[in-house]
Order: sequence, then structure tokens, then C-alpha cells
Amino acid sequence: MANASGFLGHSVPTLGRTTQFQHSMASHGSVFCSSDFIPKRVFCCSAVQGADKQASGDSPTEYRTPRLVSRGCKLIGSGSAIPALQVSNDDLAKIVDTNDEWISVRTGIHNRRVLTGKDSLTNLATEAARKALEMAQVDAEDVDMVLMCTSTPEDLFGSAPQIQKALGCKKNPLSYDITAACSGFVLGLVSAACHIRGGGFNNVLVIGADSLSRYVDWTDRGTCILFGDAAGAVLVQSCDADEDGLFAFDLHSDGDGQRHLKAAITENEIDHAVGTNGSVSDFPPRRSSYSCIQMNGKEVFRFACRSVPQSIELALAKAGLNGSNIDWLLLHQANQRIIDAVATRLEVPQERVISNLANYGNTSAASIPLALDEAVRGGKVKPGHLIATAGFGAGLTWGSAIVRWG
Repeated sequence: MANASGFLGHSVPTLGRTTQFQHSMASHGSVFCSSDFIPKRVFCCSAVQGADKQASGDSPTEYRTPRLVSRGCKLIGSGSAIPALQVSNDDLAKIVDTNDEWISVRTGIHNRRVLTGKDSLTNLATEAARKALEMAQVDAEDVDMVLMCTSTPEDLFGSAPQIQKALGCKKNPLSYDITAACSGFVLGLVSAACHIRGGGFNNVLVIGADSLSRYVDWTDRGTCILFGDAAGAVLVQSCDADEDGLFAFDLHSDGDGQRHLKAAITENEIDHAVGTNGSVSDFPPRRSSYSCIQMNGKEVFRFACRSVPQSIELALAKAGLNGSNIDWLLLHQANQRIIDAVATRLEVPQERVISNLANYGNTSAASIPLALDEAVRGGKVKPGHLIATAGFGAGLTWGSAIVRWG
């Protein structure tokens, strides 16, 4: 298992805990940027360290050489898009042994949106990105980078360049996919910040979009009830260091947990049209495809309820904050019981928890930006509000970020 964590920011109150955080940084792989000592200019260093070594103390953290950074980043525009087809719990009850009460009590889900043959995930992602640009009042010509966070691209080699083309970004900005399942959007936010701080980029589109319905076994009531399709996007823009809006983050992965949630590659029978002369064993290779989603729900539930609040607490600590300082808690929309459990652990009241799970189900990398966009456009999230957000899922991967909207 590996982890990366960080502290980035200039406008967050330290609440008198600076010394404590400096010691904390020494024991966690981190990106550390503090305004407590150097106004508008920031020393940054980073490290990645194995959790087993970190716990045992066998290997000291190795930091990259610090360098001055005078740029911040902020979230200034959001957008989302959903398929036209809505599938209710009652609709599912017609094809699998379940009912609305059974699903809603266990998950909090009542409806989900599903891509049909007429829909395209790339088109949904493009629509969400275009709405984010419109809100931010930024022209597609000024986009420096497009990050497509998805585990279900419509091209094996990635969908981001097609979104860039559809948006009309004529300067050929770098565009690429990030695959981290339900943690993808949080990883995309951190990646955008790194590109802005260290690479000189100015406008980075971060898109979360997935169509997991294409990989669901619709005869398995344990998984088919959970997933829906959607796209969400935010524009992350460079700014002066004292306006910085990404205060801290905490990212992890544990490949040992892959057995609990996966959609592994499988080999199909060899195409009879290809044939073989028998001279080479097992050649030509069989055509491959991905299996349906396989999930151990109980283990994933335990993992999320344990790891997500820990990650948020770490990120909050690095930002000098606690649960009472944030305006909103925005988690990956996987299960309402997970959302409630994390909120209780962090002592965040329900009125400060953002949830739209009931209407869309688990939309993987799209869930956080979709919920954020609805909250912004609905007037809940306002400029200056602090948000603790976290993603978690297949990989296993999980991570959190403390951000300010606007």
C-alpha cells in the first residue's frame, strides 16, 4: 500500500497548530506549502512512502528538493450532464428479484440514469465541460489541459483528446485520461493543482465521467441496483498564492483490496475466422474483454467507513482545520449509509452534507462533480465556502481534499 498526502494553501487559518503540523509532515509523505512564514511565496516538497515502512519506521521519508512556488489554484466553474433514460427501483424489480424498499433501505438510491445506444459518454463529458467553461466565463481557446477521470473510456487509448476536439480547443492542449475509478475526480483535482503550480498551466478542465452500466450484471441484484451513468466537470484556474483554494489533500491505494471490487480482463474463445496452423501454442491470442463488476459489498462498506474519515481527518489536520470549520461535506455518492457514517464520525451535521445519491446512484468518478454542480447551481455552495471532499473505490483507492469554492 502506498500513500501520498499534502498541504497546499495560503488562506486557511492555522488555529495555532503550526508546530503540530510540522511534526505531522515529518511522518507522512506529503506536499507541504505554508503561508505562515513566507507570504505569497511557498516552499514545496513531496514524498511517497510505503505504508509498511512508514508504520515500522524502518525507512525515513525522502523529500524532493524544495522549490519556491508563487501560484495557487481555484475552482471557478462547474457543469454536469446526465443521460435521458431514468431507471427506477420499480423498473429494476421487473428484471431482478428486488423492490424499492429493499434497495432504498440498504443504499438510499431510488433512481439512476443509464446510457442507451443513442448516448455517448464522450458527449456527456463534453456537455459537462462546456457548462463549466460557461460558468467560469473562460473560452475553450484558453484551456491549457483536459483531464478526463474515467474507468470506462469509449476508446481503449483514452477519451480526453476527443473531448478537447469537441470543445473546440484549437491550440491542441494536452489531454489525457486518469483511471482511478470512484477516486478519479479527487485525483484529478490534485493533478490539476500540480500542473498549475509546477507546470505553469492556467486553465485545467477536470472531468469525472463514467458509464458503469455497461459493465453491470443486470441479473445480480447485489450490484445492478447501485450504479448509474453521468458526467461532471470543474474548471481549475491559476491564481495568486494568497487566493489559493486547494488547502490540503490525502491520497492512498491498496492493491490487496482489489479482490473486493474489480472488473478484470477475461479471454473470450478464439475467433474461428482467425484460425491457427498449430505451429505456435496459444497463438493467435484470444480476444479479450472486461468482466462485469464483481464486488464484495460488506468488505467495501467496511473499507469505506474506516478509511474515508481517517483520510479526511488527515487532510483537515494538515490544513489546520477540523470538521466544525468546513461548510460542506461532499463524499463520493456510493451508499447513503456510508455518507451518514462518515458524517457522524466527523461530527458534521446532516444539513451540511451534500447528497444526491437518491436520484443518480453511484456514478463513479462523476459523482462528486455532479453533486457539486447541483449544489452550486441550487445556491447551496457559495463563493468562499470550504468543502471537505473524498472519493473511494476500486483499486482499492481513496483520497480526500479540502477545497474552497470560487
